[in-house]
Amino acid sequence: MAVFQGLIAAPFTPMHSDGSLHLELIPRYHQFLKRNGVRGAFICGSTGEGVSLSVHEKRQVIDAWGAAAADDPDFAVMPLVGGTSLTECRDLARHARDAGMDAISFTAPYYFRPADARALADCCMEVGSAVPEMPFYYYHIPVLTGVGTPMIDLLQAIHGRMPSFAGIKYTHEDFMDYLSCIHFERGRYNMLWGRDENMLPALSLGAPGAVGSTYNYAAPLYLDLMSAHASGDLASARQLQQQSIDMIRLLGKYGGIATGKAFMRLVGMDCGGFRLPVRNMSDAQYESFVRDTEIVGFRSFCSRPVSVTDRVGA
Repeated sequence: MAVFQGLIAAPFTPMHSDGSLHLELIPRYHQFLKRNGVRGAFICGSTGEGVSLSVHEKRQVIDAWGAAAADDPDFAVMPLVGGTSLTECRDLARHARDAGMDAISFTAPYYFRPADARALADCCMEVGSAVPEMPFYYYHIPVLTGVGTPMIDLLQAIHGRMPSFAGIKYTHEDFMDYLSCIHFERGRYNMLWGRDENMLPALSLGAPGAVGSTYNYAAPLYLDLMSAHASGDLASARQLQQQSIDMIRLLGKYGGIATGKAFMRLVGMDCGGFRLPVRNMSDAQYESFVRDTEIVGFRSFCSRPVSVTDRVGA
């Protein structure tokens, strides 16, 4: 059973200016994440615009990441295979297996929503049964799915019924529920934290790893935060978390999730824009955004750029 630990980025899906996929960038993207100490990628999720991609496009993204990381056993890749259509999710899960993915993830159907934990567990089992040999992670993000089932209830409903169930990507602020999940069955399940701005309290509860969008462009900040926490230097850890919060506030100021791709431009990894209905910032907003990144000291903790000719380990 694969266990994800450390810093896992949720990559943006690279786009050309016309909104088509820019798959050629993905090998360098992989090198970029490796260069900055990131240990894996959670692809086609919220940050990766999975819900805005066609099934064919998701297959293409999975194939591109599978090829990029094929000879890299120290870098794990897990795709979100979807939510609303379990049939499509099963097909994508099989494709992920054939493309060499290390695990798959699934989030709750968000149109016809499961009524309770048992129904949600049944959905997980339906998708996971397509690839029973692959570790399966549930992606808990109720702010987007509207499915707020406590995850301790899901673990209780699925434990002993789905051997491939490996853990949860937990993108919510319910620390009571999260800690209960960590303790469930003596830590049986891999509980990955999903709120970058709350990493420090999650670490204090025993989070083994974290998956997030800002790890794409500010990995050194979070690696320092994790190191400070591990060494017991809580004063430094709190200060580093505050730097993270100051940076993340710029996402809200400039329109939300699409701001992440503006950060990527600053670190030399231009992934284009977001697709509608997400709005991208104007040129004038981008100039203002750049000035604000200077105020929060972004250059002092941002991820290190790579050039077209760079190779990992160079």
